[in-house]
Amino acid sequence: MVYASLFAALTSIGAYITVPLGPIPFTLQMVFVLMAGAMLGSKWGTISMVVYVLLGIAGLPVFSNGGSGLGVILGPTGGYLIGFIAAAFIIGYLFEMNGSNNLLKNGIFVTIGSVVIFCFGLAHLMIVADMSFMQAVTVGFLPFILPGIVKIAVATGIATKYKI
Repeated sequence: MVYASLFAALTSIGAYITVPLGPIPFTLQMVFVLMAGAMLGSKWGTISMVVYVLLGIAGLPVFSNGGSGLGVILGPTGGYLIGFIAAAFIIGYLFEMNGSNNLLKNGIFVTIGSVVIFCFGLAHLMIVADMSFMQAVTVGFLPFILPGIVKIAVATGIATKYKI
């Protein structure tokens, strides 16, 4: 439970480390989301992200750029935030079933979680911002490919080397 709280807090801190790249900012949140699933497992990784999202909905400024409230969830970035919960669960499950000290295998699991986040984010962006699939991909995915690869590598490396 302490580690779940820690990862909710780390994800909140990661939201403040941001580089604006259009309507979807580049933050370090995702590194902590990916690590939460990989290091805490499906149950506690998911709980950590549920706590994070609920803190933001409750009004604590834990989302990127100090955002909070239900409006953020209903806005352009809301799908990514909901995707954090799903990704933590899926990564945690994959690590529980197949995880090891194999960097490549763990990297694949973390990449799957990252794809889940983007799927939720793009679907939500298409609905909320009334974008076509290609518009959503152009705005909400393409600018984040290189930073995403770096985040996946960092999260995988840390989660493979250090066990909780």
